[in-house]
Amino acid sequence: MRLQFPEGFLLGVSSASAQIEGGEVGSNWNDWYHQGRIKDGSDPAVADDHWNRWREDCALMAGLHLPIARLGVEWARIMPERGQVDESAVAHYRAELEYLRQLGIRPLLTIHHFSNPMWFERMGAFSKRENLDDFLSFAKLCADRFGDLVSDWITINEPNVYATNGYFFGDWPPGHKKFAETFTVLENMAYCHIRCYRMLHETREAMGYSDTMVGFANHLRVFEPETPPQSGPGRDGEGRRVAVPGRDHRGHVHRHVPLAAAQSLEAAEGGEYCDFHGVNYYTRARPSPASPTACAKTAPATTSAGRSTPRASCAAPKSLKSFSAAPSG
Repeated sequence: MRLQFPEGFLLGVSSASAQIEGGEVGSNWNDWYHQGRIKDGSDPAVADDHWNRWREDCALMAGLHLPIARLGVEWARIMPERGQVDESAVAHYRAELEYLRQLGIRPLLTIHHFSNPMWFERMGAFSKRENLDDFLSFAKLCADRFGDLVSDWITINEPNVYATNGYFFGDWPPGHKKFAETFTVLENMAYCHIRCYRMLHETREAMGYSDTMVGFANHLRVFEPETPPQSGPGRDGEGRRVAVPGRDHRGHVHRHVPLAAAQSLEAAEGGEYCDFHGVNYYTRARPSPASPTACAKTAPATTSAGRSTPRASCAAPKSLKSFSAAPSG
């Protein structure tokens, strides 16, 4: 039986190149595996072998009557060395995008989905403003080579997850644990998104297209304390979680990036840089009570842009328990 959805509702699938393609590419995640840093031993060189089985996978999507598919491109494949373009990789992605369109599936292309080529990683990746032109050059290459096949774009997937896991918790490459560096990465990714937004619209407009849609995807998670407080922000008198008014996401850059980042971006003044707002929502988490030690205030940290950010030392929760997705989230 074929499901019927309201007009304009698109049910599709989503993937990332490092998650599904396989292959021994020179990326930060392949390097992370070789360092023995992936806890369950998952090897990104194996993955789902989508690089070789893409026609079969696309046909499966068509068999499910899916109207849209979100996929990513692997920067390390397209630019294995700084300034070097592998035309065979570009041709491979073009063939896949063309095949999706032939099957009646609209591609939604993600430019950056956690994965960096090692040459960019060794330079400091998004933690240094002087590196950003390398990413922007890659994004422009994607626009030039795939712009005739793709109207819908995600510039960066989950910058909050990339920054916090890689630069605050240290669980992802490059494994740093620096609060100020985390905010620097977020600022630089916000800058890249704005530049990419403008560039994608300008590039496709020059090609004769007026249907360009550009956004980014942000990860949201509901946190429910294992022992809810009886009062406080976001709680009623009986400890139930209640809605708290927050910033909206109508596209104004100061509303969808950290305020510090927006203030530091000269190019962002008065502009809107989001045609749609992507929300990745998977689950909720319930932290168990932390030790009674209160957060201790310390000297503020400073980002590479010279912005002062608060810094505190807090006791970690004893455990963080995740459950299946809560619809109320």
